[in-house]
Amino acid sequence: MNDAIGILAGLVLLAGAAGGLVWWTRQSQSSKSLFGGSSTALDEPVERAPTLFDRIGDALARTRASLSNVFAREKMDDSAWEALEEALIRADMGPRTASALVQGGRDAKVPIERLRGWLAEEVTRRTSRFNFALASQPEGPTVILVVGVNGAGKTTTIGKLASRYKLAGKSVMLGAADTFRAGAIDQLRVWGERAGVPVIAHQEGADPAAVCHDTVKSALAKGIDVVILDTAGRLQAHAALMDELAKVRRVVNKLLPGAPHEVLLVLDGTMGQNALAQARVFKEVTAVTGIVLTKLDGTAKGGVVVAIAEELNLPVKLVGCGEKLDDLRDFDPASFSRGLFGSD
Repeated sequence: MNDAIGILAGLVLLAGAAGGLVWWTRQSQSSKSLFGGSSTALDEPVERAPTLFDRIGDALARTRASLSNVFAREKMDDSAWEALEEALIRADMGPRTASALVQGGRDAKVPIERLRGWLAEEVTRRTSRFNFALASQPEGPTVILVVGVNGAGKTTTIGKLASRYKLAGKSVMLGAADTFRAGAIDQLRVWGERAGVPVIAHQEGADPAAVCHDTVKSALAKGIDVVILDTAGRLQAHAALMDELAKVRRVVNKLLPGAPHEVLLVLDGTMGQNALAQARVFKEVTAVTGIVLTKLDGTAKGGVVVAIAEELNLPVKLVGCGEKLDDLRDFDPASFSRGLFGSD
């Protein structure tokens, strides 16, 4: 009988100890969570938000595949350099930029085992020589004029940019000055609702400069921090577009000297050299200060970023990597180069 009681008492003590161990473990995990550690069990995978490198790395896989044939060669002879130039052109860098990169590699006598890293470093250097920060006025609204052809993702970019500023604690107002494209005003209103910002609009077909005037005037009266103006992009009417954008600039600058403070050109990253041609035209008709390259999560090859920097002397300031409000990322030259060449 005494033996049975002893065994029972021992089991109770063991159960208590086990319970205490479970309690201590839970408290320890809770404390780690409270003080910045992870409360996730060690055998559970921790999800990590995808970085820009993750997003563009996947998107640029085809470009890396086309370059891998060059990297797999035994040495960099004349045929290898020619193959590299062809691969860079297929990656949408264009003949001029591709030739400059290849000539630089030849002159530096870059060996095959160093080529991938050298290309990544060189592209990073060529695309990082700009000021990537968006304009910001210490007093009064910062006015951003957004231009680009239909279908490039202009209105979507404006919605994402508005959300970005809103999350940063800025008050934002949008101006629907793309008054000729059917549905453009309604589309901007939808994005304005998603971002939680007001939209100033007139009727379809109204004077874009009048819309911009009323938007900036309202922003000044209400103490708005950031004004984003959506404008038309009809390259088939080159002269009309030039006159329209020039009028918008005059009207806005009269209300607020120095405005617009930023002119962002939205380009479709899947368009390759056609996007570069569009950029040339828009640079002629208005003082573009930076590029937003969209659809880099799709079939874009990416090399046009380098061509824009080299041939147009313009920075890619933002990249679009999806349809969500937070899928507008700062352009990171080093991450882009790693995604393009697969370099560490």
